[in-house]
Amino acid sequence: MEKYSKEKLRQAREKLKPYIHETPVLQSRLINEQAGCELFFKCENFQKAGAFKMRGAMHKVLSLTKEERAKGIATHSSGNFGQALALTAQILGIQATIVMPKDAPQVKKDAVAAYGAIIIESEPSPQSREETLAEFIKKSQATECHPYNDTQVILGNSTATQELLELHHVDDIIAPLGGGGLLSGTALAAKYFSSNTQVYGAEPVGADDAFRSIRDGKIYPSIKPNTIADGLRTALGTETFAVIQKEVKDILLVDDEDILKAMKLIWERMKIIVEPSSAITLAAVFKNPELFKGRKVGLILSGGNVDLNGYFKSIL
Repeated sequence: MEKYSKEKLRQAREKLKPYIHETPVLQSRLINEQAGCELFFKCENFQKAGAFKMRGAMHKVLSLTKEERAKGIATHSSGNFGQALALTAQILGIQATIVMPKDAPQVKKDAVAAYGAIIIESEPSPQSREETLAEFIKKSQATECHPYNDTQVILGNSTATQELLELHHVDDIIAPLGGGGLLSGTALAAKYFSSNTQVYGAEPVGADDAFRSIRDGKIYPSIKPNTIADGLRTALGTETFAVIQKEVKDILLVDDEDILKAMKLIWERMKIIVEPSSAITLAAVFKNPELFKGRKVGLILSGGNVDLNGYFKSIL
């Protein structure tokens, strides 16, 4: 049976409708003028749990059997998928355990705890996260929900772009690239619900393992990634690698300075809060002006979970 199809993507959208927000698509005349193209911002920062991850997490858990749910669910996450899975578990009345790196933003840890999930801390490396999770699952027999390397998660993630394409025809779509779950879903939605939309991934220079993996045709691990975009520090999985290799036009690299400039511009001009992992899509447009000049470009703003404590320490 075909793993991905137009009907399966459509079914995912119908299944998720009762559980997620259909997020708005915003525009900014001023940013369009600066970018030299027409931009459509798909605002997943307004999604439940503050990020697109709610789509994949909920779709994954809805696909589990009653027996699998009864054992509890577990994942590793720097924050956004952990929050989404914790909220999913709360909504569906099951127990979630999240392995989080010690250096994950405190705001994300607090949100996971607030949704009632158990947090187990690991060392910051992807290897430590995976090993800690594997050890917990072996002891508890909980059902693993991988943040991105999973067919059901990718199908859930595709629904954001399905919504975008239903409202607007775009020539290109740019999605952030970490583990590849969002980009894979974006590319599949473009494939099945658009005739000629090209899809690009945006990846930090300091965490360019996916760029090198696609270039060389083999998966490289993410070793000591160094980027402000904490949600994009993970490596591709076998499932996401296969989809991206086949369906994505190109991967665009962006440095942290440009990510911060783009994030500042979005905050100032659009009056919405996005995290660095979201702003990278706009930064990729400014980094490649000739590529997108005069075109209609969809930008997936993946989330808005920013730790604001640093900004308000002096007054709170």
